[in-house]
Amino acid sequence: MRLVKFHLFLVYYSMLMVTTYVRFALILLILTGHDVAQAQLSVKIAKLKYNGGGDWYANKTSLPNLIAFTNQEIGTSIFPEEDVVEVGSRDLFLYPYVYATGHGNVVFSESEAANLRKYLIGGGFLHIDDNYGLDKFIRIELKKVFPELELIELPFDHPIYHQKFDFPNGLPKIHEHDAKPPQGFGLLYEGRLVIFYSYECDLGNGWEDQRIHNDPPEKRQQALRMGANILTYCFTNSF
Repeated sequence: MRLVKFHLFLVYYSMLMVTTYVRFALILLILTGHDVAQAQLSVKIAKLKYNGGGDWYANKTSLPNLIAFTNQEIGTSIFPEEDVVEVGSRDLFLYPYVYATGHGNVVFSESEAANLRKYLIGGGFLHIDDNYGLDKFIRIELKKVFPELELIELPFDHPIYHQKFDFPNGLPKIHEHDAKPPQGFGLLYEGRLVIFYSYECDLGNGWEDQRIHNDPPEKRQQALRMGANILTYCFTNSF
């Protein structure tokens, strides 16, 4: 009987396209009689692989360092290494948090844009981290995903800046580049933040191994704390 119920659950959620890993794991625990409150889930997050020639693979040490920091400081149970997922893949729906970065061109096909839209509407969360040079490309592609929505700058009192770590002035400035102030933009679908876009900030560089950019410890701490806030917000507000 329990297996029948589980099969019906899988069919139902595959139809709705909301098969995120956390929902799947929680329901699996419920159906197998485990105590959800005491269960230790090992959630996976992923880096987004996109077409267009941009270096989607940039910042190779960033996510593992952020994961280690968040697991230690927040008490999350995230798998220590990120996966890689393509924009148009069904596997996109396995991840509650997906990270996109790079310096150059980004291109979403019509089917990829549709897949990403379904993922986000179904409970997913995309963090786009401008690694200097991404902005003019990603804004065009986001219009393919949500033509009816506009990126808006989130106010400094938005909860994403006030999880465990408090950022009363919004995003920290990790690298200078054009010396513009850092900005946190969002796309809100029916009132829910589905995309967070960190611009002129370079959080991912601040998450990297210290030897790569030689950032001072205080800058790296700021970046990691803000990253932990983003993950915490995603896990508590995106489902």
